[in-house]
Amino acid sequence: MPRTPSVPPSPTGPVRLGPDARAVLRPATVGLDAGFWHTRREVNAHTSVPQGPGLLESAGNLHNLRLAAGTAEGEFRGGYPFVDTDVYKWLEAAAWQLAQEPSGDLEAHVDRITALVADAQQPDGYLNTWFQLVKGGERYQDLRWGHELYCAGHLIQAAVAHHRVTGRTELLDVARRFADQVDSVFGPPGSGKPIDGIDGHPEVETALVELYRETGERRYLDLAAYFVDRHGHGLLGGEAYCQDRVPLREATNVEGHAVRQLYLLAAAADLATETGDPGLRAAAERLWQAMTTTKTHLTGGLGAHHDEEDFGDPYELPNERAYCETCAAIASVQWSWRMALLTGEARYSDLIERTLYNGFLAGVSLDGERWLYVNPLQVRDGHTDPGGDQSARRTRWFRCACCPPNVMRLLASLEHYLASGDDDGLQIHQYVAGRYRSDLAVVRAETDYPWHGTVALTVEETPADRPWTLSLRIPEWCREFRVRCGDRTYDAPAADGWLRLERTWAPGDRVVLELTLEPRLTAADPRVDAVRGCVAIERGPLVYCLEGVDHPGGGLDDVVVDTTRPLAVKHRPDLLGGVTTVVAAGRRRHLPDPGWWPYAPADQSPRHPRQEGEPVELTAVPYYAWANREDGGMRVWLPTS
Repeated sequence: MPRTPSVPPSPTGPVRLGPDARAVLRPATVGLDAGFWHTRREVNAHTSVPQGPGLLESAGNLHNLRLAAGTAEGEFRGGYPFVDTDVYKWLEAAAWQLAQEPSGDLEAHVDRITALVADAQQPDGYLNTWFQLVKGGERYQDLRWGHELYCAGHLIQAAVAHHRVTGRTELLDVARRFADQVDSVFGPPGSGKPIDGIDGHPEVETALVELYRETGERRYLDLAAYFVDRHGHGLLGGEAYCQDRVPLREATNVEGHAVRQLYLLAAAADLATETGDPGLRAAAERLWQAMTTTKTHLTGGLGAHHDEEDFGDPYELPNERAYCETCAAIASVQWSWRMALLTGEARYSDLIERTLYNGFLAGVSLDGERWLYVNPLQVRDGHTDPGGDQSARRTRWFRCACCPPNVMRLLASLEHYLASGDDDGLQIHQYVAGRYRSDLAVVRAETDYPWHGTVALTVEETPADRPWTLSLRIPEWCREFRVRCGDRTYDAPAADGWLRLERTWAPGDRVVLELTLEPRLTAADPRVDAVRGCVAIERGPLVYCLEGVDHPGGGLDDVVVDTTRPLAVKHRPDLLGGVTTVVAAGRRRHLPDPGWWPYAPADQSPRHPRQEGEPVELTAVPYYAWANREDGGMRVWLPTS
């Protein structure tokens, strides 16, 4: 007999909507048990997350907490006022990981570090080791650079995760005391509070919304709304860098520091969801559209400039100087997921897919032990690496170590960004092997996506005698697809990117989705000067790149791809943990030395005679897997002439 689902959606995700939320969709969850993302999460669970306490110890983060608690002696370690956030992001990652797989060792580390954080907190709730130890207790005097509220935000998010997973309140109590202290100090003119101000790095805003969702305390939501609306009023000098040039409701394009902009917009989406504020919703939709059409790299990466880690002008999308910070990719996923829930539109999950498989996943090595802070789309032959946070070589840890624990927390909570439910059914946003669970149904998925395009879905649990809708996102990159459901076949989605299958389901009913994964050549908008006359190779959700290690006998700077020859696909189980490569025809030109001057008048013959060059077989690997072998050149965009 058909059954009502016995397993409700998990309540432990990073986004849990309030009872009066205006979202179209609600987060569901997925139990991953095989396939691509299961493998990446296993590496995160058994390598990346467990190494966190040791790295935080060696970098001095935990030492600083002991100093603040008065249980150690010595000097503050670290050159930034926000080093506490590395601890908080790791605690959040560990909490989400404990929800997946109990671990006595991991739980012991969480308990030990939670107690250390609690001991470092001051009696009135304030907590920031930099200002407690280095600045002699000075508070909120350097909001542009001090990041005190940014630190509070990550503490709150860690505490919410810990409470949702364990039901315990030790860390939540610490976070609430800090939030209450902030609420007692910050407020608009006329509120009677001493500071009308914002943090130079948004983060506390979305954290406060989640604290409201966890506790039901409306004042946390109101405080988040105050902070969001005070950005852009010159409180920090009016700079775009720290989201202070123009109020969010009036902005027409994303600007300034990419991560700061995206965290602020995630909060705007949260507030629009919880309050129904039409101005914030309109701004979030407008800015998302502007970002994706003019300031997003092919990989989903965001941020054109190294100097201020910021967005450039529209269509300013460089290759070798692309910043594309890993944290910006994570913030993009967080914002787009909130927009997908708020609006129900598939386009937001299209960007999530592109970002997850490319701009985000490149940030961590295949072994889970080394990281990229920046994610360029080209590394030239003979590249001189600056090292440090801007290195194009994978690094064990960073002086500014924001990205590694950020990656850990997203991978540990990834199942909460894959599916949603509503009163009418289940929506599958991302295709993975495992069980999708909503209030109405449990659906089992079997797939080897993204290497193969077949997704077989089996209904395992469903209500009796009640029709509901299974909605499948048809990716924007997909040229052809077919869905078989019973005796019917579908090959056209709705205009909003969803294919909706409504019927009265029974256990054992099957749906087979077949996405065509032919490799393709992609060209950029001609206004993107950096890649005019170039193409990139894509297959399914994956962006591909060339690496020098696969092309001995010369570098990549002189390689030209032949767009008249077909692309071939070759699966390589022996390469980079098992990948599908794309093979293209090309040529490598060996040009003579240009002499003392590489330029010539345009109306004269070119400096070098035209050369066809020697034929070369080009092997493209998934971008997420680059920089896992020897150092060398890399490029995503390939010249055609």
